[in-house]
Amino acid sequence: MRFRKLAVLSLLVVSLFALSACGNGGEANNGANANGANEATEEAQDVVSLDELTVQFVPSREPDEIITVTEPLKELLKEEMAKLGYDIANVDISVGTSYEATGEALSAGTVDIGFVPGGTYVTYDDGVEAILTATRSGLSIESPEAKDWNDQAPTEKVEDQVTFYRGLILAGPSAKGQELAAKVNEGQELTWEDLNSANWAVMGPTSPAGYLYPSLWLSENFDHAISDLANAVQADSYPSSFARLATGQIDVLVTYADARLDYVDKWTGEFGGENDIFQDVQVIGVTDKMMNDTISVSETSEKMTPELIAALQEAFINIGNTAEGKEVIAIYTHDGYEKANPADYDSERKVQEMAKEAK
Repeated sequence: MRFRKLAVLSLLVVSLFALSACGNGGEANNGANANGANEATEEAQDVVSLDELTVQFVPSREPDEIITVTEPLKELLKEEMAKLGYDIANVDISVGTSYEATGEALSAGTVDIGFVPGGTYVTYDDGVEAILTATRSGLSIESPEAKDWNDQAPTEKVEDQVTFYRGLILAGPSAKGQELAAKVNEGQELTWEDLNSANWAVMGPTSPAGYLYPSLWLSENFDHAISDLANAVQADSYPSSFARLATGQIDVLVTYADARLDYVDKWTGEFGGENDIFQDVQVIGVTDKMMNDTISVSETSEKMTPELIAALQEAFINIGNTAEGKEVIAIYTHDGYEKANPADYDSERKVQEMAKEAK
């Protein structure tokens, strides 16, 4: 009888422990389920949903070509933004009717993101923010001193990425051209009289490397502008300028820093130069840095927050680091992107002020 009572008591104790264990386990499970639900809710709250992001390109190429080549950017951008907590329902890509039209659309907030040159960004920077600067392959020489470009010739492209390029003032094989180059290579300072006595070929007045930045160089070093030159003619293209330089019709031309690389073969072939282009054509002046194109955003777009801007910067940098992304941005000869610094565009601001004063 006593044994039976002990057995019953033992069963009661075991049952109580079992109930206690089940109770604790249930509470733990309920707590885990509650925590999981809370985390899921927080994750859902972290995702920002946007109906649409509008992207516009300036018409530096045929609009149909731009639209076709950049079509993959829609999904690339949506995918990268999704990784960063943004659910973008649609990415709309368009091409502006002009550089100014894209700048105005960004400023007004009718376009969220624009692929625009530095000049367009600066013109509309009261309502537009440059968030990224395009990178391209750099050159083996990056000096503001003309003599360095001659001493270290030939210029070659390198793998290092840069966010800018320079313009060069080049002297050709004519007697006057060689006279100017000799002074530079001997370490002598050129004078306004030296330059004004030469025949120049320039590009149109809106060309950065072919007019605006060389004019700024003349202004800062000689207190004159291209418009003050006694013998300056406007060329219809860089190839025609080099052809005239080769035959001595002109003594000096202005162009972008790697232009001689583009015409190495044509110089002695089609253009009629006698020697290697880096021997016949010497640098006598180097312009300020010209910043590469920007990816800019509208400061008046209601959806443009600091968080969205940071996500867009990361997304476009990531896109520029992929093979598929590089195919898309190659239409503008972009290799990748770096975060933009507004102060880097101060030279562009100087150029625009100079252009306004000249009007």
